[in-house]
Amino acid sequence: MPAQFPTVAVYALTRRGAALAGRLTRGLAEAGYAPALYLPRRLADEFGPARPFETLGQALALNFNAYGGQVVVAATGLAVRLIAPLLKSKTSDPAVVVLPQDGCFAISLLSGHLGGGNQLAKAAARITEGQAVISTATDIEDRPALEMLARDHGLAVEDHSRLAYFSRSLVEGDRVRISDPRGFLAPHLSPWPDSFEFSDPSSPRVLVDYLLTPAHPLDLVLRPRIIFLGLGCHRGVAQAELEDLIDRQLAGHQLAKEAVAALATVETRAEEPALVSLCRENDWPLITFTLAELGRVKTPNPSETVNKNIGVTSVCEAAALLAARTDHLVMTKVKSPLATLAAAVGAAPKAA
Repeated sequence: MPAQFPTVAVYALTRRGAALAGRLTRGLAEAGYAPALYLPRRLADEFGPARPFETLGQALALNFNAYGGQVVVAATGLAVRLIAPLLKSKTSDPAVVVLPQDGCFAISLLSGHLGGGNQLAKAAARITEGQAVISTATDIEDRPALEMLARDHGLAVEDHSRLAYFSRSLVEGDRVRISDPRGFLAPHLSPWPDSFEFSDPSSPRVLVDYLLTPAHPLDLVLRPRIIFLGLGCHRGVAQAELEDLIDRQLAGHQLAKEAVAALATVETRAEEPALVSLCRENDWPLITFTLAELGRVKTPNPSETVNKNIGVTSVCEAAALLAARTDHLVMTKVKSPLATLAAAVGAAPKAA
């Protein structure tokens, strides 16, 4: 099963290419992807069911950010020219795989690692009985890719521009220094005993922690997403108030915002506009609990005022503890005029 972006758009331009694209669409569906076939209007009925397009450039522009993967049965040069104006960032661009119409090669053209392009190319090559063409250096040299290790083990990369230095070091056979005092990444590095070392604290290094410990500008900082925020609020609270409360209190408690896994609250606030918008902009899941669930949790700062208003003695602390599945808070209740906030640390994410 594809690990990250299973939705795929498959395109072709010629009759022979359309036949191959149909085969790819069926094979990718069997492999666990969710593919959609796009063909020129003149071929859509004959080789369909397919979604018709007038020009490939228009179809790619329309679909580029709507699918996690793009499979193009056409000349590589054509694909490069058409996608070039659409590119934004390696952290957000979809995977692009290009095949000639005979299917002899499946070329991972874009987002080979984070976007799953290498995986998609291998899947396409299996279907066509062709050869996957992978050009990422870490794959060629059989070295670990830090961005993939981070993704697979629930670690957020704080500054993607720092990845290039460490990737180059690994490809060239150098040891990369790791500072991982709480063991979020170290247990997963045993397949590469000659690639990492843990004894030298000097920089540049890969620093793994959810705490705002001092980092050198050359360090690559990885944040385990294990902080669960519990939040209670009045109806109509402004998003700016919530953002200010969270930012100030996380910084004051030396907790990295990039390590936040989710925000939790009472179910009656599930559609509160400020909460919904805050979670969407930060890519945080919004977890909600019933009053009965919150009422069963023992918290350090119960409130009779809250109990009179909604029938439980705690929202933010109880929600944080429930979401993290722990009985310990790393931030007890703090307040702003219309909101309360608490935080708990959950278990380290399991490998994907």
